[in-house]
Amino acid sequence: MYLGIDLGTSAVKTVLVDAAQRVVASRSLSLTVASPHPGHSEQDPAQWVDAAFATLDALKAEHPAELAEVVGIGLSGQMHGATLLDADWKPLRSCILWNDGRSAAECAELEQRWPALRATTGNKAMPGFTAPKLLWVARHEPEIFAATKLVLLPKAYLRLVLTGEAIEDISDASGTLWLDAARRGWSDAALEATGLSRRQMPRLVEGCAPSARLLGELAQRWGMTKRPMIAGGAGDNPAGAIGIGAIGHGSAFVSLGTSGALLAPTGTIATNPERAVHTFCHAIPGMWIQAGAILSAASCLAWIARLLRTPEAELLAPLGAQPTAPSPVNFLPYLSGERTPHDDPDVRGMLDGISHGTDRDAIVQAVLEGVAFALADCRDVLADSGVAINAVDAIGGGSRSRFWLSVLANVLDIPVHRFADGETGAAFGAARLGRLAISGEAIEAVCTAPPRVETFEPDRALAQAYAERLPKWRSLYRPRR
Repeated sequence: MYLGIDLGTSAVKTVLVDAAQRVVASRSLSLTVASPHPGHSEQDPAQWVDAAFATLDALKAEHPAELAEVVGIGLSGQMHGATLLDADWKPLRSCILWNDGRSAAECAELEQRWPALRATTGNKAMPGFTAPKLLWVARHEPEIFAATKLVLLPKAYLRLVLTGEAIEDISDASGTLWLDAARRGWSDAALEATGLSRRQMPRLVEGCAPSARLLGELAQRWGMTKRPMIAGGAGDNPAGAIGIGAIGHGSAFVSLGTSGALLAPTGTIATNPERAVHTFCHAIPGMWIQAGAILSAASCLAWIARLLRTPEAELLAPLGAQPTAPSPVNFLPYLSGERTPHDDPDVRGMLDGISHGTDRDAIVQAVLEGVAFALADCRDVLADSGVAINAVDAIGGGSRSRFWLSVLANVLDIPVHRFADGETGAAFGAARLGRLAISGEAIEAVCTAPPRVETFEPDRALAQAYAERLPKWRSLYRPRR
């Protein structure tokens, strides 16, 4: 038996997977995000531990025999968060999250300090990444920066609690701006540019490699007969790729989680940092992922549901299975700023074209379409980088909506495939990495593609209508800085 633990932004999800790769059980617990100032986004690391332990306690209560047989654990997690620890490895402050926009000035400073940043990391300095956050802390919270003895990403902090060791996987580390993406190791020049050294970094391992064993007292707590090995694991999107078998060149997928992304694994690095294309190491050796990333995806639907005080399912139900025409309303999904292609943490969302006749359905449809249009921006900058995407698999919570996937197929004008359990992709991928860390099996034998349950094909007339709408939608973007 294997466990996959996905430390997301909105929830921790844990899945229990058997040797036949069937999900035996899953449990999740919600998390909250704090915004102490406009543009700030933080979480208390204690939340992650409490939520993860609660999901495991629930599995112990309901599936004790299966949990006792767990031999491998994989972790996946939200990327880029800065978790700063003191000499006793205790958090010095709340974690600054991936969608935090406070460090725009520090990004410019970092690129000036280290001109080789883009060539080495494959990425442009953007506020979401980890390194600029440390420059911000050094400037605005110097006493915390001086006390920082260890910098961890969210899931590495959870691993520290689970194992007592500071270890990170290559894929998550490549979202820090401290990793040499080609060498797949820490860059001393990058660390020096932020006033840090390797002494403050965790040890690196590949995602499918062993990292450390679960602490004995925790194995006893959850009734495990052996101390399971914890794999290196992966950032959430690389873990999602492992979960759907996107491990080779030519595969591509779209993630509709709290944030969104359009991603393509590749055996070579083809960077385009000027257009905010992301280059990350994959969770398996010798592979990378090229991605366009948007900061708000399913969180846009959550926002409108909260605003209208109506559950998401009730908002979606009247829309049916597919659109008949674009909404008369346009929506910019920049609720937390945007990455690809604008790299603009200060831009904000917009509803355009509202009239007395505008109803709730038109607004909800516009929200879904706005996210799809933002992913079309990602498609186009990936194409400029030499990455052509002809079809995608959909993962994340948004993949449950057939209407949304139909919109996406027509906006991108490509087939979109859906899996039965696409929303568990990252946790399932983590469980696969936990298996690979101990089994010695070939990666391609374990990381197979699950059966697709439905394919959404673009409708010629509707795809053309969306193509005609896209320039109008793009014209609404106005930089605020």
